[in-house]
Amino acid sequence: MSDFSFILCADDYGLSPAVSAGICEALAAGRINATGAMTNMAHWPVAAPLLAPCLGAAQIGVHLNLTVGAPLAPAPNLAPQGKLPGLGFYLRRKNLPQSLASEVGAEIARQFDSFEAAMGRTPDFVDGHQHVHALRPIRGLLLTEMERRGWAGRVWLRDSADSPSRILARGVEIKKALLLAWFAHGFAREARARGFTLNEGFAGFSAFDSRRAYANDFAHYLKAPGARHLVMCHPGRVDAELAALDPVTVTREQELDFLLSDAFPLLLARAGARLDARPG
Repeated sequence: MSDFSFILCADDYGLSPAVSAGICEALAAGRINATGAMTNMAHWPVAAPLLAPCLGAAQIGVHLNLTVGAPLAPAPNLAPQGKLPGLGFYLRRKNLPQSLASEVGAEIARQFDSFEAAMGRTPDFVDGHQHVHALRPIRGLLLTEMERRGWAGRVWLRDSADSPSRILARGVEIKKALLLAWFAHGFAREARARGFTLNEGFAGFSAFDSRRAYANDFAHYLKAPGARHLVMCHPGRVDAELAALDPVTVTREQELDFLLSDAFPLLLARAGARLDARPG
């Protein structure tokens, strides 16, 4: 296999202080080259300035979050108790009624505003927590808001789907990857038709099982790379705030430890893979 470059993106920046700190460790060490921020979380305003040293060396984007925590403003139909609904709320729907669609669209805009207010710049890319950005009830609202801001051709989007042949070649969390490809089907086509660039090739699906060897799974993420390959990861440290918000805890430290280890660059060398010097 010939050498290839890829984007390695840490999801969930801003989820908690410890998660953000761990991602900053990986960025400073040059072991990842992108991260997506959850700009509705309480920690985001404090975490945002910590990314300043990484600007230009890594891509910083919005990790659109419609499933964890609270919306940035009251949304009586979407979050009647002040808490965003779980992923299943969106998976059960092909479309949103107007009352919900208007609130989701407004929340997308607020999360973009929150990024720009904290960072003083446009995000490099947009993706979604639990890949919600690519789901049928959300994608049109997202693309319309990005178009309204003039982001077509400037801000790229994550395509969370990949071809079945690539998914099967990697052999990691096949069911999860295929299911997401089905839910995200058509998203890339719609986004490209509206002038947006996306990755081509996507990996990084995990069982978040602390008994698994993350290094072995990562080696599989580099198999059958796409022309613009993207691997997601979830490194971080663990704190009480994270434990209260998300079930994924211990494996974040395991991922971070691997990325910071000498084994990581050796694995890349064996695979003929390298991080993009200028991702995106």
